[in-house]
Amino acid sequence: MTSQEIRSAFLDFFKSKEHLIVPSAPMVVKNDPTLMFTNAGMNQFKDYFLGNATPKCRRVADTQKCLRVSGKHNDLEEVGHDTYHHTMFEMLGNWSFGDYFKKEAIAWAWELLTGVLKIDKSRMYATVFEGDKANGVEQDSEALELWKQFLPTSQIIYGNKKDNFWEMGDTGPCGPCTEIHVDLRSDAERAEVDGATLVNKGLPTVIEIWNLVFIQFNRKANGSLEALPAKHVDTGMGFERLCMVLQGKKSSYDTDIFQTIISEIAALSGKKYGDDAACDVAMRVIADHLRAVSFSIADGQLPGNVKAGYVIRRILRRAVRYGFTFLGFNEPFICKLVPILVAQMGKHFPELEAQKTLVEKVIAEEEATFLRTLEIGIRLLDSEIEKLQKESKTQIDGKTAFVLYDTYGFPFDLTELMAREKGLTVDQKTFEQELNAQKDRSRNAAAVEAGDWVEVNPGADFKFVGYDTCEAEACIRRYRKVKSKGKEQYQIALNVTPFYGESGGQQGDTGYLQSAGERIEVLNTHKENNLTVHITARLPQNADAPLLAVVDVEKRTATANNHSATHLLHHALREVLGKHVEQKGSMVSPNGLRFDFSHFQKVSDEEVVRVEQLVNKLIRKNSALVEHRSVPMKAAKELGAMALFGEKYGDSVRVIQLGDSVELCGGTHVKATGQIGLFKITSEAAISAGVRRIEAVTGENAEQVLYGLQSLFREIGAFFHNTPNLVSAIKKTIGENADLQKQVERYVKERIATLKCDLLSRAVDKGDYRLVQLQRGAQVDAQMDVPPDFAKELAFQLRATASDIVFAMASVSGGKPAITLMLGDDMVKKGLNASQIVREAAKHIEGSGGGQPFFATAGGKNCDGLSAALQKIIELIDRQIEEK
Repeated sequence: MTSQEIRSAFLDFFKSKEHLIVPSAPMVVKNDPTLMFTNAGMNQFKDYFLGNATPKCRRVADTQKCLRVSGKHNDLEEVGHDTYHHTMFEMLGNWSFGDYFKKEAIAWAWELLTGVLKIDKSRMYATVFEGDKANGVEQDSEALELWKQFLPTSQIIYGNKKDNFWEMGDTGPCGPCTEIHVDLRSDAERAEVDGATLVNKGLPTVIEIWNLVFIQFNRKANGSLEALPAKHVDTGMGFERLCMVLQGKKSSYDTDIFQTIISEIAALSGKKYGDDAACDVAMRVIADHLRAVSFSIADGQLPGNVKAGYVIRRILRRAVRYGFTFLGFNEPFICKLVPILVAQMGKHFPELEAQKTLVEKVIAEEEATFLRTLEIGIRLLDSEIEKLQKESKTQIDGKTAFVLYDTYGFPFDLTELMAREKGLTVDQKTFEQELNAQKDRSRNAAAVEAGDWVEVNPGADFKFVGYDTCEAEACIRRYRKVKSKGKEQYQIALNVTPFYGESGGQQGDTGYLQSAGERIEVLNTHKENNLTVHITARLPQNADAPLLAVVDVEKRTATANNHSATHLLHHALREVLGKHVEQKGSMVSPNGLRFDFSHFQKVSDEEVVRVEQLVNKLIRKNSALVEHRSVPMKAAKELGAMALFGEKYGDSVRVIQLGDSVELCGGTHVKATGQIGLFKITSEAAISAGVRRIEAVTGENAEQVLYGLQSLFREIGAFFHNTPNLVSAIKKTIGENADLQKQVERYVKERIATLKCDLLSRAVDKGDYRLVQLQRGAQVDAQMDVPPDFAKELAFQLRATASDIVFAMASVSGGKPAITLMLGDDMVKKGLNASQIVREAAKHIEGSGGGQPFFATAGGKNCDGLSAALQKIIELIDRQIEEK
């Protein structure tokens, strides 16, 4: 069976078991503060397990795009080196939300694997939970008895808490699980060693393919377990591993999922897969990482420097580095593999096909940037190696390796490889200490301690009424204490709330909760999955009491203005630039808006003006808001609404129509476009290949921008005596300044020529060289300020006069000390190095510097040390000549 046939067989099977087949959620998670990426099939269903939402269908199945590169689920470093780990993978899964349980889950798994897919029963093993006395959880005897109907007891294995008890996190839903493993070894190997002894031992040919999780407990903050009122089933089967089993391969990289890509990598590199172990690893890394990066970009996550963007950039750079080091790629190549991936997976994942051009361009630019970074890192490392060799040292300091890694993205193993080629080692222990210290800093900055939710009014629904009102009578449904960065706060969930929780790029509301004579400030509001959480510094004295929830109307109105303006901006961009423009991200707050969109060239000044004019025209039309709530997706598309790739939509959606702008949106908006008042673009720039960013303000903030510009023009005009033709006056002044600059340059050249002759007449013959020295600024002439260009020009003119000359200068530039050293050719041939000498002398001015063997400069802080620095230069030169 091909991989596409295998995927279809799974989905068709569960469709026959009355499961609703749902599309994969985006791989990039947006409304869950505990996750950056979808790392398991159950992520999109967390609200059902947590009791925050009620499923419309109690039986569901899908294939989910997953990414495991951070946190406890981190497979990145294993990828490519073994035969079955991946960053991005598909998770085939079926779920029951309070419907069927262990009996059906196990029976259907067996039916699919052996009846439909025809896997050899004798090669299959099942694990069941052995129990945990410490937690008071008994052995999963129910699962054990169910498996005995299908497998002999010799193929049923007890597993411990680590392998056979699944938990969502430190707290929350959890339960025992049963894993299905398959033995892929040859008959001879199986006869020699019993497969049961190899289950969960890390052997790549005896692997887990399916995990059936039975969610029946809730883990509390104190570690105790309580039974859930409804029991759920959550299963996950690795699609790549299943294909490996069914296609008779020992590695998932040998299946048709990867081989098409690997063949293209081999063709581009001119190397054959299977000929060299290191090259094979590189090809597997690239094939895997191509998928992870491409799907992430298609889902709206661009490479960046923070959070999820940093993770994607790190994955892509890892692939580039392997291609650079082992396959000889010195120019972008991963972007050339995107069409192969799209042809293979675009049919089942249409977002990949739709975003193909963007994915190619983003990857190409990221590759080119990192290849330039690698060149810088190589030069720096070569310089460090040269320095160590001259000092007869054999080890690169771990801190230096970490700076290369952290600042320049230069991988440690590449540092190690280059060092080894030069006969050096790298202090890995110190490197790892620095790396761990950085991780600890990041972890501590992001650490959040959360207590258990305390249920106050159980059974009440969670309802959002913020589209219609900014205040509502409510009661606390649940609350919990959280601690972050040493600060304690409370998270409160209300049964009814007018507060909009941060999501979809819109900042959360602020306001207050009024209760029995006390007022609790709501500092922020965000969403955890689908639950609106209000952040407060304290709780009401009586958490059971009814209260009034009141949103800050002024901030809400300003935010709504900006959010509606992004819709008008999106429409205007598509009108002016073309229908290829699609939203790639946004941020709206009371203070302004930011809008990211796909476009493959700079937006001209004229186009910016046209966009701005069109948005203001739409505002002046004062089009009324037309809102459609709970509309089926099909009906929404018929209304003309655009679905954005990377967004997760439910069965029913909300459509916002403002004039000709029609979009799917869950945010808050104006009642009519005239409310926005005025729209002003403040900046337009590229943020990555194929993605531009516009920042803008509306209403009163837009007025302030215009007032500021008017004030600036008045101030500039005053400099030119309020001339009516300000532009002509500025051009005239610039021209006059250019003429004066030329006169100054001529004077400087004449001054340098005169000074050169004067200095040569006073040169000191030291036998092996002629010394020309000059000190200005600190001791000789405190008013003399020597620009760096002046010092450099003087040095080069002096060097041209003789090959045995040494020019040393101590000066002050901009109030700071500087030293300059120029060596003639004869001095360089004798082994003197200006850069090394200057670095040593710079210590006297509390500075540093460097340069080339014949010319170097240094700057510092201590002008009083200039004389000592100059003396040190001459002392070092004399000593080195004497030694040589």
